[in-house]
Amino acid sequence: VQLVESGGGLVQPGGSLRLSCAASGFTFSSYAMSWYRQAPGPERELVATISSAGRTTNYADSVKGRFTISRDNAKRTVYLQMNSLKPEDTAVYYCNAKNVFRNEYWGQGTQVTVSS
Repeated sequence: VQLVESGGGLVQPGGSLRLSCAASGFTFSSYAMSWYRQAPGPERELVATISSAGRTTNYADSVKGRFTISRDNAKRTVYLQMNSLKPEDTAVYYCNAKNVFRNEYWGQGTQVTVSS
């Protein structure tokens, strides 16, 4: 099983980034996919979730209206489009897969830094 994130980097406040997470080794279309983030500190914050078929999405209040989660089951990839980025969005962003049987997988993370 692998979840490989990409697309992180350094961006100025107000800018945009698109994160991708490529999945392999499990039945991608049977898993809900989420993005989490972790700034320095112990807590990992749930940012956005998309259902297995892509019909339902949920967002943290802090990113509503700015971030969009989407998925392409044919490409086994989930995306996070991040617009109007703020310094407080700086964190390591992790991809997560979870199914109804509570099988769960994590990616290795990609750093997003929002700074002028």
